[in-house]
Amino acid sequence: MNKIGIIGAMELEVERLKAEMTESNIITKAGMDFHEGKLNGASVVVVRCGIGKVNAALCVQILADVFQVTHVINTGVAGSLNAELDIGDILISKDALHYDMDVTIFGYKSGEVPQMGFREFTADRRLASLAQEACQKVNPGLHVRIGRVVSGDQFISDKNVKEHLIAEFQGDCTEMEGASIAHGAYLNHIPFVIIRAISDKADNSAEMDYPTFEAQAAKHSAALVMEMVQNI
Repeated sequence: MNKIGIIGAMELEVERLKAEMTESNIITKAGMDFHEGKLNGASVVVVRCGIGKVNAALCVQILADVFQVTHVINTGVAGSLNAELDIGDILISKDALHYDMDVTIFGYKSGEVPQMGFREFTADRRLASLAQEACQKVNPGLHVRIGRVVSGDQFISDKNVKEHLIAEFQGDCTEMEGASIAHGAYLNHIPFVIIRAISDKADNSAEMDYPTFEAQAAKHSAALVMEMVQNI
């Protein structure tokens, strides 16, 4: 039987999902509260992992070891790196990579984790397709795009950094957890997808835009996930 792990970095990104759950049981591990129960008839574990790549990776491993999840969905907000993605739009992962991994001195590509043999962690195509279909149903007015998530332990609010992430990694959005969740899911052979609602433009306006649009963006992402889980 399927059991879907749903991860958000912040409470705002998972509070609506937890409120809609039934038969919820809470287990605390590594300072994270894992809410196990039903969401739209699907067996799920919903958790706020905290901000940053280490928290995200730990969370995936607990979902794998303790709850034996069969799928992982990472929901949340991100900064846009693509001119076609405006605030409020949805990015669904094609793949994800660590933009702050740099072992190029030993011949690896920028962003490539040594000894992995590749740079990008590829999302599950079926989950990405289901996410896209769900978004078109529950958020019909929003633009949804399949693309690349680039992750690192910093909030991007500098135009020059943004331009580097576009030129070097061809990223469509940037945030602080997705690649680690993808990395952990890959190592545990768990299909995954990352869903990001755009909250800012990852440039000099980001500090101003983010607080304004964060709640709205998280709401759109949560609605998509609630629709999606019943079809997995």
